[in-house]
Amino acid sequence: MKHRIVVLGAGYAGAFVAGTLARRLSPEDTEITVVNAEPDFVQRLRLHQLAAGQEIEAPKLADVFAGTGVGLRLARVTAVDPERQVVVVADASGGGELGYDTLVHALGSRGDDHGVPGVAEYAFDVAARPSALRLRERLAGLGDGGRVVVVGDGLTGIESATEIAESRPDLSVALVARGELGARLSAGARGHLRRACERLGITVREHAEVEAVEAARVLCADGTVLASDATVWTAGFAVDTLATAAGLEVAENGRIVVDRTMRSVSHPNVYAVGDSAYAVGDNGRPLPMSCASAGYTGRQATDAIVGRLTGRAVVTSKLEYLGNHISLGRRDGILQMVDGEGRAKPKYVGGLRAARIKAGIVRMSLWATSHPTFCLPRRRRRLATGTVAASAEPAAATA
Repeated sequence: MKHRIVVLGAGYAGAFVAGTLARRLSPEDTEITVVNAEPDFVQRLRLHQLAAGQEIEAPKLADVFAGTGVGLRLARVTAVDPERQVVVVADASGGGELGYDTLVHALGSRGDDHGVPGVAEYAFDVAARPSALRLRERLAGLGDGGRVVVVGDGLTGIESATEIAESRPDLSVALVARGELGARLSAGARGHLRRACERLGITVREHAEVEAVEAARVLCADGTVLASDATVWTAGFAVDTLATAAGLEVAENGRIVVDRTMRSVSHPNVYAVGDSAYAVGDNGRPLPMSCASAGYTGRQATDAIVGRLTGRAVVTSKLEYLGNHISLGRRDGILQMVDGEGRAKPKYVGGLRAARIKAGIVRMSLWATSHPTFCLPRRRRRLATGTVAASAEPAAATA
């Protein structure tokens, strides 16, 4: 009987793991299935661009996995039962259960409202494609002088505010920062960011704590009231509760606690990658939720799974965080490197060069996802295609 590997989620981490496993493992011995709610690959790194009215590529997952030996199930994961080793899914046909021998949890994260009143009802976010599209529609309906308030000055907030301001100079954009703008950047990069906001006409509100969001305004703890026709909430991310409900050991924020090989410390046949994983990096600190972390954790989980299934030594790869690439619209950006303790180094790269570096990273990420097996040899592709076709289920959308 084939060893069944089920990957939950086809984002940057999930697609990479599924494709790499298909390339490195024999299709005669393993069966790989990816479960994803949407039919398209979502470039989460570019959702702020989508919201600002730009067109971004969204490859069909059926095309992405075609001929790779990876089966695709378009469904929403509703539960995981690690004792029975099944995943419960819901889809257009009603759903059902998928059994697994090895499970890879790569469902990523969503926006976190932190319990602030009104956020769920009135705010928009760019943490997922549907919510980014809702924001896009809202912005498209705003006329000259429309007021946009972006809450949160992390990377997502900075990129959202600058992208909207550059794409829609007719709008009034405000960025609300809990502390100093760009506090985690070096002094030079902070200055660059501040100049970019001034150039784009963004009003920056520093040291402001938002305590409520209403239909047409944002209320701050110090009594400040900001009029808003579209409030964009970018004040952090959270993971779903599936892992907690399943009884997996999780950290305080719900991320799955894993060992050095991305294996769940409580359930050895479950791995977690990307934002789903609470993984400690080489510097002794938890890896942040980011695309870079998705790559590192995905590669480590793949090496571990391949090693254990083939009887080879489990290779440990680097788990490091080198820095941040921040876009400030299409023609400006910041590349901020960090040291081993995660602190910003004094030097940074800014301007058009940084924007081009960020654009190159985005293109590379899309190419890697669109070619998940990194061009699997033709003979293996033919064999893989035959394997998937022979095992396809009526309820599954197969690659």
